[in-house]
Amino acid sequence: MGKKGKKEKKGRGAEKTAAKMEKKLSKRSRKEEEDLEALIAHFQTLDAKKTQVTETLCSPPSPRLNASLSAHPEKDELILFGGEYFNGQKAVVVPQGGGQLWIFGGEFASPDGEQFYHYKDLWVLHLATKTWEQIRSTGGPSGRSGHRMVAWKRQLVLFGGFHESTRDYIYYCDVYTFSLDTFLWSKLSPSGPGPAPRSGCLMAVTPQGSIAIYGGYSKQRVKKDVDKGTQHSDMFLLKPEEGGEGKWTWTRINPSGVRPTTRSGFSVAVIPNHQTLVFGGVCDEEEEESLEGMFFNDLYFYDATRNRWFAGQLKGPKLEKKRRRRGRAEESEGAADRDCGGADVPEPLEVITEVVSEDGTVVTIRQVLAPSGVVGQPPPEDENGAVEASGPSVEPCPRSNAMLAVKHGLLYVYGGMFEAGDRQVTLNDLYCLDLHKMEEWKTLVEMDPKMQEWLEETDSEEDSSSDEGAEGADEDQEEDSGEEEADPQHPEVVPGEQYADYLPRTEQYWLKLAWNHVGPEAKEKRALKVAQAMAKTFFDESIQDAAQDQR
Repeated sequence: MGKKGKKEKKGRGAEKTAAKMEKKLSKRSRKEEEDLEALIAHFQTLDAKKTQVTETLCSPPSPRLNASLSAHPEKDELILFGGEYFNGQKAVVVPQGGGQLWIFGGEFASPDGEQFYHYKDLWVLHLATKTWEQIRSTGGPSGRSGHRMVAWKRQLVLFGGFHESTRDYIYYCDVYTFSLDTFLWSKLSPSGPGPAPRSGCLMAVTPQGSIAIYGGYSKQRVKKDVDKGTQHSDMFLLKPEEGGEGKWTWTRINPSGVRPTTRSGFSVAVIPNHQTLVFGGVCDEEEEESLEGMFFNDLYFYDATRNRWFAGQLKGPKLEKKRRRRGRAEESEGAADRDCGGADVPEPLEVITEVVSEDGTVVTIRQVLAPSGVVGQPPPEDENGAVEASGPSVEPCPRSNAMLAVKHGLLYVYGGMFEAGDRQVTLNDLYCLDLHKMEEWKTLVEMDPKMQEWLEETDSEEDSSSDEGAEGADEDQEEDSGEEEADPQHPEVVPGEQYADYLPRTEQYWLKLAWNHVGPEAKEKRALKVAQAMAKTFFDESIQDAAQDQR
């Protein structure tokens, strides 16, 4: 009996200690949230003092993701607002009064990235005067980010999102409307089974007047300090009921065709024929202690009229070809050549681009390029005598959370992020694609390696402590390698040769040189990265030297 009493007393003591610790952590958490709210209040005070509107030319925006990129409804302009390295805000353009850009909610993170403040305010940017106006209306959604909002007739319709604090998080599946006539919020209660709570989904108005919801992301706590994420791939329609003002119905749909593979962080735009476009994203493979993502740069289109998905395929660039008459003998020779070469189909080429930051870190961007043409076959010719050009095409690297906008049938893709090992790289490049021709991407702003920020200053995920010691001991060898790269004994670059052709031809040479550089104890993946970096550096220097010689 005495031992039992001691055990019970000891148990109560442990419970008291745990309760004190939890109370202490809760108090500290509240203090941190108060500090963050004070910082937000300070920003609001500074913003209130800004009364003058100025417009100046500037360099391209800094790297970002989850911003809002919208096309001006009346001018040939794109409007970029907000964005961060993690979460941003949602904007909707309304073509009235010279154009309006509506913003609701969003998220602000503390400098250390540990605290989050979720807004629940509503703002409108009057594009004609470039002035902001805060719209104060009660009964609206709670503070959140990751939600989606569209303009439907004379209303803004908002769905989903999430709210996160230091102690907990919550995902939403609620629907609100905001009247552009009365400036009043209304919460809808649609009938029928609707989507599960989620954020970052597709939300678009269909030509039939419904609102489509597809995909998204959510997570739930499976046990203490362990969360499991879900990448949704289901699709719903939110339909207004006939004759019932303010009454809506959820309907789950199962479109036909080739739908996007499971992913989150994709970007969405509505194109001129009222189809909805999906670009990029990431598919996360979660384990208990690790998370790996496969990033995409593909295109998918949803046709609501036919309730069908289909994959976007580029035709490739075309070059004008003069028509010339050919004799029967020449035609028969060409037919024979095509028959012989038809069995030899080239495989897609994987091109690896190295981005070197100011601290010397090498980040690898892998791109899979379509084959330049079938060996032994002439390029396909259309009725107008145009032929598809050979050679690898330019395209955005795989990424998630990029910004999309469509203007005059041109799709613009800006920024986003991808992961390289333990590092997260935020982009600031800009690409353009003609959706009418669907031929090739064009680079408008190239990625600037000097603007890259590494969110975690960690050593290579593949290196052990012994590898680091070997690197420290081989600093002299690294200096020598710089001289070796300038050595004319390296495989020469053939005039007119592209890096995509040079690398496969010389990769074994550079790999052997890399093993000598990193030592036999290094990982194979590290040796491959060093080899490719050496090859790219030598290739670029050779091209620059050749250009200077021509001058």
